[in-house]
Amino acid sequence: MLEGALAGLAAGGLYAVLGVCLTLMARLVRVVNFAQAATGMFGGFCAVWLVTKAGMPVWIGSVLGVLIGGLLAAAIGWIAATWLSEASTTTRSAMTVGPLLLLISLSFILFGNKPQPFAPIIAGPAFSIGGVVISQVTVWTVGMAVVVALGVHVLLTRTRIGTQLRALSERPTTAELLGIRSRPLSIAVWFVTGVISAIAIVIVAPSQSNDATSLSMLIIPAAAAALLGGFKRLGLTVVGGLVLGVLGGLVAQINEISLVRNFLPFLFIVVLLLWTQRKEVWDAAR
Repeated sequence: MLEGALAGLAAGGLYAVLGVCLTLMARLVRVVNFAQAATGMFGGFCAVWLVTKAGMPVWIGSVLGVLIGGLLAAAIGWIAATWLSEASTTTRSAMTVGPLLLLISLSFILFGNKPQPFAPIIAGPAFSIGGVVISQVTVWTVGMAVVVALGVHVLLTRTRIGTQLRALSERPTTAELLGIRSRPLSIAVWFVTGVISAIAIVIVAPSQSNDATSLSMLIIPAAAAALLGGFKRLGLTVVGGLVLGVLGGLVAQINEISLVRNFLPFLFIVVLLLWTQRKEVWDAAR
């Protein structure tokens, strides 16, 4: 059981990183970005093509792929900031479903529908616990989730840019009247979260299912993790991602219920939604 739980930490770290990105987007630019994982996936696929077809070194190809993922996210952000700046959160979030489907379809056309031969940029064991080896990938993904969450917290609470970002999210009209340039800051948030997502996917993709659909649908467990924090609390989002990963690893060890692993994020979301709406549900049931 310990082996299964620790094996799930790598996936949990990835869910946590993507969940933190979703939370950051929801807090700062009023969007639940359903294309969050898809932009990272496409950037990762570009990295594979640059390495395998263009003959670039792995690190250079990976960096360029990550930048492509960030630029794709920034392009979506530019559309949202230009034409949907006054739209509701629901409308802005629904808009991102289009890029999600577009990037999946485009990846099928350009790269095929099979898993891609990602070259591991981080490999090997890090240390062992109780005889169970913890991989470098696990350490990096969990560490990345914690560092990103802490970094964002410090940025938002201790820096001038963070103050401007919070002003834009809470009082956008007032912020613009005070001279804060909303569009560049908004697009920068999209770009940074796109880069972070692409880095996480490039790190983890060699060790899990890495076809376009599987990677893009990582948005589901990421959303479940973000939902635990109410799309506001970064710490709870990290915890949610790690818990999901550990639970998935544990369930995978039990043959009788191993198939349930694929449905855990959905169950997680349903339970959280029922819990957050418990007062209304219980009042209606009386």
